[in-house]
Amino acid sequence: MSKLSVAISCLATLLFALPAMAQRSSSEYILLLASGFLCDPSDSSTCPAAIKADRGDSYEMSGAGTFNARDKSVNAAGTFTHKSPNGNVLETGVWIASELLSFDSYGAAPNAIPRQGVGYSPRPMGPRRTPATLGPMPTGGLAVFRIRLLPLQGPSTNAVLQVNCALGEVPRERSVEGIRLRSERNDTEYAEEAGGRVMFLCMRPEVATPAKTPNQENSPDISESPQN
Repeated sequence: MSKLSVAISCLATLLFALPAMAQRSSSEYILLLASGFLCDPSDSSTCPAAIKADRGDSYEMSGAGTFNARDKSVNAAGTFTHKSPNGNVLETGVWIASELLSFDSYGAAPNAIPRQGVGYSPRPMGPRRTPATLGPMPTGGLAVFRIRLLPLQGPSTNAVLQVNCALGEVPRERSVEGIRLRSERNDTEYAEEAGGRVMFLCMRPEVATPAKTPNQENSPDISESPQN
């Protein structure tokens, strides 16, 4: 099986697993890196995420996955393209996260998704629900991952990927949203953010509604009892 096939398989597994994450602990997060609803077809700066080195070459990256801030586990993958200063493609391939080195949360940002310009389907019938009850909560923070870059041709290499989502109580020095990359192949740092949206979604445990017992279901409603 090729490197690309392995990464696509991993990414597909992650995307199918995301709905099940909604019932797990609040220490678990979804990572969206210039993918999914963050991408705007009319705005090329949203996807992919891009960074440049001082010497002018750049990386373009996208991907998705999940991680646990408590036990530092991660399951994430995506694609990358390495370009020369004049825009020629040097290599392309996939990346797979192997370790969560750290995560610093900036706090929740309930209104972040509407602000990002996401469209909504017609409002369903029934009681209106606040954004806080709709599921995963957009959350700002800085996550640092150890990843492996697997080009379609040539040797693989390790790298450290920083993902900064500038939502919530953002420190002034981290106000620019985007990614940074340090390649261990030549110890080159790509620290000039050149576009791309990223977001973390905090998975909060759902509160289950207690099931009624047969006696409760069949008993009359006292409030509707006739008055004497």
